[in-house]
Amino acid sequence: MIKKVVLFTFLLASINLIAQKPQRFGYIDMEYILENIPEYAEAENKINEKAASWQNTIEKEQAEIDELKANLRNEKVLLTKELIEESEEEIKIREIDLKKLKSSYFGTDGDLFFLRKQLVKPIQDLVYNAVQDIAVKRKYDFILDKSTALTMLYTNKQYDISDIVIKSISRVKKVEEVKNKQNKKGKGADTTSAPVLSEEAQKKLDEKELKRAELKKKIEEKRAEQLKKREELLKANEEKKQQRIKEIEEAKNAEDNKNN
Repeated sequence: MIKKVVLFTFLLASINLIAQKPQRFGYIDMEYILENIPEYAEAENKINEKAASWQNTIEKEQAEIDELKANLRNEKVLLTKELIEESEEEIKIREIDLKKLKSSYFGTDGDLFFLRKQLVKPIQDLVYNAVQDIAVKRKYDFILDKSTALTMLYTNKQYDISDIVIKSISRVKKVEEVKNKQNKKGKGADTTSAPVLSEEAQKKLDEKELKRAELKKKIEEKRAEQLKKREELLKANEEKKQQRIKEIEEAKNAEDNKNN
């Protein structure tokens, strides 16, 4: 009991000390800051282009699967049980592969997440570092982010340090550009600060794309073989049908001649 009283007294004393000390608050608008960093817009454009390309690949694959299903429905009465089962199995496999492809592109650990991490995270880190540096130098106790889920019913513009953060980032970038120019002086190297993938990151993405291309080629070869079998079967069925019609007509003519 005595221990609890002592602990409670200590907590009250701590709260009073904090209350007596004036607290410095500030806030930023992360969305506004990122919009004013050219590299962020360039990174977002690259990500959106890749995402659109991947989505197009998915839609094309889905269209091919839909076409297979339609063909199977239309030709089912003409196909053997073996070919029907083979076509259904192919459709099932391709639907599973499409689901995996979607996950590999847009899943929680997919290419889009990886690309965003490589291109956007360094820019976000730049913002966070600038915020921390300003907080230390200007002795802020708290800096909030207005653009997050945190509800801020009212904000006084004088506590908005977003522009200060942008200026700080610009200074850091200028210093880095000067250092890069000095290091690469006389080499004629490109010193632009546009976001680019590291060699290792680009290699990983290229390897994934190569594997997908190889898999797609195998699928297309298998499909071409199945289409050839289907066409041969349909042709054989049509020939049998025409032969049967011919035999019926010949038999009918023979019967007519006999009666005459």
